[in-house]
Amino acid sequence: MGAPYPRHVTPPPEVLEIPLPAVTLSALAWGPADGPLVVALHGFPDTAWTWRHLGPHLAERGHRVVAPNTRGYAPSGIAHDGSYHVSALMADAVGVHEALGGDDRAVLVGHDWGAITANGLGANELSPYRRIVSIAVPPFPVLAGRVSPRMIARQARLSWYTLFNQLPVLPERNFERLVRHLWQVWSPGYDAAEDLERVLASLADPTHRSAAIGYYRAAVRQWRVPDGYRPFLDTWTDMPTVPALYLHGADDGCLQAAYAERGRDLLPAGSETVIVPDTGHFLHLEQPAAVNDLLSRFIEG
Repeated sequence: MGAPYPRHVTPPPEVLEIPLPAVTLSALAWGPADGPLVVALHGFPDTAWTWRHLGPHLAERGHRVVAPNTRGYAPSGIAHDGSYHVSALMADAVGVHEALGGDDRAVLVGHDWGAITANGLGANELSPYRRIVSIAVPPFPVLAGRVSPRMIARQARLSWYTLFNQLPVLPERNFERLVRHLWQVWSPGYDAAEDLERVLASLADPTHRSAAIGYYRAAVRQWRVPDGYRPFLDTWTDMPTVPALYLHGADDGCLQAAYAERGRDLLPAGSETVIVPDTGHFLHLEQPAAVNDLLSRFIEG
């Protein structure tokens, strides 16, 4: 593929507004408008700027990379239907593809909640994406099965925040402290100052903070999924059926890397699992060159 930008020069991203039925998403975009579409979804607590290394890298290779701030993360809007279920996020990813005129070359990339979305959509027959890349959270069947009591106990300690985020009011009131703590323990040693500034600006008011926390609250309230998202409901915890690249940081302080190892024999044909050494939960920010290379080789394979 040709390079639309001079190498070693990072162009600023475009800003797109993508109107969807329940929300208008504000997105960052890199690369030629007619390039193969790569939609990149961030997780919690993060923003579309998490793809600031991947976007220019793939743009140089001729791809069109679009990274929305997902519903509830400013400058994207609050969802009109109040849904922050994964099935709603899956529907948004399909809507982004349609709104941007994506074709059968499109690939979906996701980190954290974005990975959960990509994994679920990769198992759904309505997905327009030919391949998926999930980072830091494997498909849920990978997490199932027998593990040692010690591993279960350690993961329970790491996952305390998922229960905390079910509480009313307290997560919103302690939001900045929570966000700073999670970045520190999930990616120890990484200087997250730029990322923290953007996250806290994106979720500066109680409404947006409740939306972001709402992803966790919605996950245990699947009976509240609006009817329009039900075509995506059954696959959000399934194994992808399209080729998938799964990446996990060896030192991830959110989810133990040992879980990722289990996916090597479970993912569909054409898939790959890579444990990236010396990196934590936000591996695409900590080791961008390595992650960019893995992603581009998989996407273009």
